[in-house]
Amino acid sequence: MRDLRRSATWSGIFAILLWSSLALMAVFTASLPPFEVLAISFAIGGLASLLASPGSPRARLDRLLQPWPAFVLALAALFGYHALYFIAFRHAPAIEVNLINYLWPLLIVVFAAFLPGVRLKPGQLIGTVLGLGGVIIMLVQGRALAIDPAHLPGYAAAFAAALIWSGYSVLNRRHAGVPSAAIAGPCLLVALLAGVVHLLIEQTVVPDRAQTIVLVLMGLGPVGVAFRLWDRGTKHGDLALLGTLSYAAPLLSSLLLLGSGRVAAHWSQAVALGLLLLGAWISVRASRADAAT
Repeated sequence: MRDLRRSATWSGIFAILLWSSLALMAVFTASLPPFEVLAISFAIGGLASLLASPGSPRARLDRLLQPWPAFVLALAALFGYHALYFIAFRHAPAIEVNLINYLWPLLIVVFAAFLPGVRLKPGQLIGTVLGLGGVIIMLVQGRALAIDPAHLPGYAAAFAAALIWSGYSVLNRRHAGVPSAAIAGPCLLVALLAGVVHLLIEQTVVPDRAQTIVLVLMGLGPVGVAFRLWDRGTKHGDLALLGTLSYAAPLLSSLLLLGSGRVAAHWSQAVALGLLLLGAWISVRASRADAAT
């Protein structure tokens, strides 16, 4: 049981690492409509997850079968989170949207405390708050935030997105018996729903060669494998530790953009890295102490 928890936690960590590449990929697809990107990447991710499952085609399709509550939960989370995230950026400034959205790792840690058999250690909460602090410093960069009532719909959408993703990550534990390969089903339906929304409200833009390559990589990595790994991590891994380490995603994203020359270096990035490493160290120590008892 301990080995399963450890390997599942590593699955969740690898998902976080894959998500950290999403911002850089998004830069290359910025000229494409968001729901078009969502439809294409989820279609590739869903198909890749389905084809990656071992066995005959019939066996792969059989793995898509799951209790309807598990299917609805995954579908609502995957589509609801991304749709609300896009909506938030249309109605509020990017900095405030990201700050509110990145409440989801902290909410995972808080919600996980209500799961049967899960004990939230003070160190895990402290580590997560330090990670959140690092992200806030990195995003704000010493600037004052202007809370404008006109942007309340955007703020609400960003908070709803954070609430949906954190709720899914914790409630997913109730469906631990459903194999992670089944996530391909909700991914494919998300692609269909996003395609419908795209046709209704957006104008199709044909991707160029570079964008096509990025969309394939996005579908195979941050959208495909990552969601399957996260599914396994949330079902069997250390949720509190994963919540803390999730703050590595925005920081690593920023460092990748920095390395590619897309963003300029800033002292806040170093401070965020220090706070994240300190928070991760505190949370890992608490997690190990909990596993040893």
